Amino acid sequence: MTRARPVAAAAALLWSLQALAAQAAWPEKPVRLVVTFAAGGASDIVARTIADPLARALGQPVVVDNKPGAGGTIGGSEVARAPADGYTLMLSNSTPLSIGPWTVPRQPYDPAKQFTHVAMLGVAPVLFMAHPKSGPASLKDLPKAAATPGYTFGSGGPGSIGHIVGEMTKAALKVRMTHVPYRGGAPMATDLIAGTIPLGIDVITAFVPMVKAGQIRGLAVTTRERSPLLPEVPSVVELGLPQLVAENYFGVSGPAGLPKDIVDKLSKALDHIVADPATVRRFTELGITPMKLGPEPFAAFVAKQAAEWAPAIKAADLKP
Repeated sequence: MTRARPVAAAAALLWSLQALAAQAAWPEKPVRLVVTFAAGGASDIVARTIADPLARALGQPVVVDNKPGAGGTIGGSEVARAPADGYTLMLSNSTPLSIGPWTVPRQPYDPAKQFTHVAMLGVAPVLFMAHPKSGPASLKDLPKAAATPGYTFGSGGPGSIGHIVGEMTKAALKVRMTHVPYRGGAPMATDLIAGTIPLGIDVITAFVPMVKAGQIRGLAVTTRERSPLLPEVPSVVELGLPQLVAENYFGVSGPAGLPKDIVDKLSKALDHIVADPATVRRFTELGITPMKLGPEPFAAFVAKQAAEWAPAIKAADLKP
């Protein structure tokens, strides 16, 4: 037994050194970036915007993996349960972190405690949009339009920021509307353009080209000022509805306990990506204001957002 102890200690030391070496070499294989919405929506576009430059910075492919559903909590749960080895990350945003967990019967995870929030990338407003013919001409016309029995509005999914803003709008304007959830902004836009639904509410990112092409009509943006991308579209504050101010954020998060050296490497790479003129130009085209926050400020931001959204979500009694 006396001889066995040094052997065991040596084996433990060797294992520790191997673990440290493996950690230092991260990443040694492709990194998966989970998107909690279907392809073509705002989160998916942002994920694919940063995936290539992040892959170049890390020296390994970054694979975008769409896992939509249940207010973003399907993808969020998968990331929360993943090993904290840096190979599973999430394109984090308001839905899976600040909204979705409060809309399901049993909260699937704690958005502050069960993730490592690596970096915030930017923020973007929500856009109210309508079918050019069957939808309302302005947000002020919505009460009259929604007086039609069975009036509907679509969003990028149950428990999405578009959904909760729609519920807030119902309360603010005292209208009745039935929510039609989609598996992302892209399928919702398809039905809006076709006239299947008269009204859509979602993050502005994917819809600017459609508004400019006349396929859909922009009614309002959920900011205090007009968006420079759609200067003809009024803000909710301008329309006398300051209670509808809301912005979706985008960031990168991983499972809780992500090693500090991996967090630092990711944060540094993302810092350079967000500051790169090509990224700034692309974000601007998408209506996203770049806003870089490091791990600690981003974690505090997520906790604050979740606490602020929870009362409104519970009051709306959302059940995806």
